[in-house]
Amino acid sequence: MNNSIFVTGGAGFIGSAVVRYLYRDSDVQIVNIDKLTYAGNLETLHEVDGDARYKFHRVDICDSPEIEKLFSLYQPKGVMHLAAESHVDRSIDGPEDFMQTNIVGTYRLLECARRYWVELSDGDKSQFRFHHISTDEVFGSLGDEGLFTETTPYSPRSPYSASKASSDHLVRAWHDTYGLPTVVSNCSNNYGLFQFPEKFLPVIITKAVNLQPIPIYGAGTNVRDWLHVEDHARALWKIFSHGEVGDTYNVGGHAEKTNLEVVHTVCELLDKIKPARNGKPYSSLIEFVTDRPGHDQRYAIDASKIINELGWQPQETFESGMLKTIEWYLDNIDWVERVSADNYQGQRLGLGGD
Repeated sequence: MNNSIFVTGGAGFIGSAVVRYLYRDSDVQIVNIDKLTYAGNLETLHEVDGDARYKFHRVDICDSPEIEKLFSLYQPKGVMHLAAESHVDRSIDGPEDFMQTNIVGTYRLLECARRYWVELSDGDKSQFRFHHISTDEVFGSLGDEGLFTETTPYSPRSPYSASKASSDHLVRAWHDTYGLPTVVSNCSNNYGLFQFPEKFLPVIITKAVNLQPIPIYGAGTNVRDWLHVEDHARALWKIFSHGEVGDTYNVGGHAEKTNLEVVHTVCELLDKIKPARNGKPYSSLIEFVTDRPGHDQRYAIDASKIINELGWQPQETFESGMLKTIEWYLDNIDWVERVSADNYQGQRLGLGGD
């Protein structure tokens, strides 16, 4: 076993942030395993490309023979498993990919990791980690009060969250049944640079600067806890490096906001940074649209465990993180257009059609 870490889904939004963080703030060799679906983009990793500490393999986690070859080649000390289909609206329109990647893919990756792990020496076995990165959506919807904790019962309500809940259970079962040293984390809504344009914040920003209607589902009262992706990457490395085997950690940004509050914040910041060419406030573009089927009302994370036990804290406030995100998208609108060209033209997703 050497100093290599597998990062599955390392060309995706959160995965690429993890790769960049490991490159800047650790001495590990990074092995990025990604099949490059529509949401995977190697442009997110230009700063590490060509460095001796970074390797990329275009491999599907469902492809057990290829994954086993990589375990044999690199002899990693652990896996940070982020590869997943992750968009709720797409899961409503086409759940099959979510079942395959998130459930079958996680199962096959676990089995490859287990077969590799059982052959390690006792010392290497104890150092190996399989870190599964998940979402707070597995917990379902909160009322007006309360927070998700690590012991909140699961109650997924979309094909996406159900597939992630299934993968969480698989990881815990492989620990309890086979002794595989696993750890699970569940995070709140991530935002930041290089997020695929179908997601909420990039949609708001790109629609606004193009003076197109800004869609808000329902009445805009749905609440999410917002976590900057770079804060999340730091948390994940803390969990991988220092988390208790068999345990779970919630990661949140201490930034609980309604969707309408988020949109107004973005509009107000854009008004200051890049006033609309028609002279009107960007909030005039807001348009309320039919709600998403099964839209959870409120998510909110209690992150006290990772704060108290591992010493992690988010460095970005909601306001500072949003400002950085908006400025990045304004400076990289050409990137948004390139990655959108073949896979997303701003159309409404998640209405349950075929």
